[in-house]
Amino acid sequence: MTIKTINERRKLHREVQGIAAALLPYQANGQVAVAAFQRHLVATHRAGLMNAVNMDTGYVNYLNDREKLEVLGWTREALGEGVPFVAGAYIEGREGDVVSLYRGQMEAIIGMGGIPILFQTTRLHGKTPGEKVAAYQAACRGYSDVLGFELGRMFAPNGEIFDRDTVGGLMDIPELKGMKHSSLDRLVELDRLALRDARRPDFRIYTGNDLGINMIEYGSDYLLGLATFAPEKFAERDRLWKTGAAAYYALSDALQYLGDVAFREPVPAYKHSAAAFLYLTGRIPSPGTHPRSPERPAWEPEILRSCAERLGLA
Repeated sequence: MTIKTINERRKLHREVQGIAAALLPYQANGQVAVAAFQRHLVATHRAGLMNAVNMDTGYVNYLNDREKLEVLGWTREALGEGVPFVAGAYIEGREGDVVSLYRGQMEAIIGMGGIPILFQTTRLHGKTPGEKVAAYQAACRGYSDVLGFELGRMFAPNGEIFDRDTVGGLMDIPELKGMKHSSLDRLVELDRLALRDARRPDFRIYTGNDLGINMIEYGSDYLLGLATFAPEKFAERDRLWKTGAAAYYALSDALQYLGDVAFREPVPAYKHSAAAFLYLTGRIPSPGTHPRSPERPAWEPEILRSCAERLGLA
């Protein structure tokens, strides 16, 4: 792979499918800010992006089953019937058969009209490509629309970047329509795109690279936590790319600047950056986060303000 071959992949005037991983906001008293959450879901949908809930950005690794069901209910209530959304099927730390655990989570999501995305589990770490693919085949069997996930360890210890044989096998599962790729490595993602083009062109690769959001130029769609910071700006950027407008570059650069600030080490603390940014721009009532979530320093709003100003949001 060379710079020349990479540039040959650039797909001008391409329509991009964007999904924003929604932050679950909190009030100052530590309770979930349900009304603000629902308003933000509606605003994201109206901007032109799909919502994804019970993701890492929504603290899925800290929520119990009751809380996850509440989030699904709030989402369905806010968006109304027939509006699609994605939701995480998260089984880490659970005892029992992996396939049964996944299918239980998927049933709850599909029952609310959502599209399940399968979070990885350490229970499959160390398994052969064939064993991993077989588990996903069994989990997906009979469902019409499921997404997969590759999550780098910098985000969560249950994550795993698959080898190429596993990725190819997953692409062969007809129920699996696409996969979010979060290695933060452009070359690995470009390899996924090349494999997709050769093996199953309708399979979507959703970039999770908040440090390289212009992967849309090379054939990726996106499912990003960063998109929940300013969904209308991401939707505007996507329209500019599709029409070939030169203004795309300035807006893309401004969004990437926000991504570089928000997703600096330690990466999991980006949720605090998201809360601080959404509070700064008047979208949620508090910069509070889940009590178990890592926090940024007290001066975080100061650097986020410059990001908001560059985007015309402050």
